[in-house]
Amino acid sequence: MDDEFEDEDFDDEEVMENAVFCPTCEDVTAHQILKEKEVGRGKDYLLRCEACSSVHEIQFRAPPLKRVPFMLTDGPDSYMATIDLDSDEWLELNDVFEHDEMAWRITKLESKEGSVKEIEATNLVRAVALRQDMLRVKITKTRGEFSTPDVLIVEEGTTFKAGTILEIGVQTWRIRAIHTGEGRTLRGTVDASKIKRMYLHEPPRPERFEPKTPRERRQAWKEGRLGFNPNPILPKEHIKKRVKPTNKRRKKKARK
Repeated sequence: MDDEFEDEDFDDEEVMENAVFCPTCEDVTAHQILKEKEVGRGKDYLLRCEACSSVHEIQFRAPPLKRVPFMLTDGPDSYMATIDLDSDEWLELNDVFEHDEMAWRITKLESKEGSVKEIEATNLVRAVALRQDMLRVKITKTRGEFSTPDVLIVEEGTTFKAGTILEIGVQTWRIRAIHTGEGRTLRGTVDASKIKRMYLHEPPRPERFEPKTPRERRQAWKEGRLGFNPNPILPKEHIKKRVKPTNKRRKKKARK
């Protein structure tokens, strides 16, 4: 047996333009704007109610501004900046805002009682923010027995891979390990935002791989690593099993 459903009638939602409270109707009704005037950071409107045709004024005023000192950190540099906020604006940790054509992320909010996670601007005493579109990656550079700390400034979204070569200025380093909040890794790729510290070592020098004995030099020349050799001998690790090298000479058959 088929179930029968009856169509239900729904009232269309009424859309009102410029809906504000009418003192004559004592209700929120649609209004027609007769006159508009800017006053400071607010506006004055002369309105006519579309329900009762009465005319009345209404004023919109922006909340007063609160000037808040911000400590802005851009890489290794930090400076103070005073930013105007609406006094009724709420701020939370990790909020992102624009200032000086750069994006900043709030990392600390302070009231008179101390640090808070969220606060209304009127009660805010001081704030700290880091540049959002650039990241600071702490590194430790090790040369021999000496290690020095440093900081890399990279763009957001940059990744680093353990074991790869990294150019810093005129120096070349190898990423020995990457430390995240969960531990240290010697392989794999890590996003810069998740790196707590990166450990860099000097890469092995080319002299380390140079042949030292006459036998090593002869072998290096045969393989073409010491200049031009028109017919180099491939090392055994480069030759597949059960495949004979093509550069070997064929043995002549013995005469009978």
